[in-house]
Amino acid sequence: MARPDKAAAVAELADQFRSSNAAVLTEYRGLTVAQLKTLRRSLGENAQYAVVKNTLTKIAANEAGITSLDDHFSGPTAVAFITGDPVESAKGLRDFAKENPNLIIKGGVLDGKALSADEIKKLADLESREVLLAKLAGAMKGKQTQAAQLFQALPSKFVRTAEALRVKLSEQGGAE
Repeated sequence: MARPDKAAAVAELADQFRSSNAAVLTEYRGLTVAQLKTLRRSLGENAQYAVVKNTLTKIAANEAGITSLDDHFSGPTAVAFITGDPVESAKGLRDFAKENPNLIIKGGVLDGKALSADEIKKLADLESREVLLAKLAGAMKGKQTQAAQLFQALPSKFVRTAEALRVKLSEQGGAE
C-alpha cells in the first residue's frame, strides 16, 4: 500500500526538480515549525520549501537527471524549489541562516549546474535581476548618448574644417 504513495511522491518531486530553475538543499535540524514558516515567507513567491525524505528525493533527483546532489542527502533535509529569480531566494536563505544558525545550506543546483554552499552564498550577494537589467539599460543609454555626440561632432568638425580651408584659400587668393 505504501508503494504507490512513494511512487507518487517520487514522481511529484521529480517534476518539481524538472520545472525549477534552481533547487537548494538545506538541513533544518533544530528549527521550530514557526521558524520554518518564517523561512518559507522569506524565500519569496517564486520558491517552495519542502521537508523531504532523503531516499525518495535522491531517487527523484536522479530521475530528473540531477546526480550532483547525491552526497547531500543525509540528516534532516529540506529543499527549496525555486521557479523565479534564484538570487531573491538565495538571499532569503542566507539572511535566515544568519539569524538562525540551525539552518545549514548544504548545496544546490542552478539550471542543471551543481552549486556548493559557498556558491549559493555568492549567488545571494548578487543584485536582483531587475537591478542588473536597470544598470545594463543605463549603460546602454550612456553609450547611445556618446555615439550620438560622436556622430553630431563629425559634421560640425567637417564644416569648421571646410570654412578654415575656404578662409585660407581666400587669403592666398587675395595675396596673389
